[in-house]
Amino acid sequence: QVRLVESGGGLVQPGGSLRLSCVASGFSFSTYIMSWHRQVPGKERDVVASISILGGTTTYAKPVEGRFTISRDNARNMVYLQMNNLSPEDTAIYYCKAISPENSAYWGQGTQVTVSS
Repeated sequence: QVRLVESGGGLVQPGGSLRLSCVASGFSFSTYIMSWHRQVPGKERDVVASISILGGTTTYAKPVEGRFTISRDNARNMVYLQMNNLSPEDTAIYYCKAISPENSAYWGQGTQVTVSS
């Protein structure tokens, strides 16, 4: 079955960096569009960044443009989110999402990112 497992979250000071990882299994990873989303309690889950199946096209939400970088390694079934210059407004649970060629969506369980001094 499709499985996505995120890791790399934690507590970081403002201005710091974190790298999130998501390992995928149970499906043909290189045919799925991958994305990262985040959610704060009581608010909707918002897309942060997405990446095309070969990694040639990436898109970012305005609040993270220039600070976050999404990448993927199809040989290792991994997708990453490098987050730099973090601010308290980036505090959220971060989720990995896989979108199949048939437009089915699969989610990981999430990893908490807390930005605080």
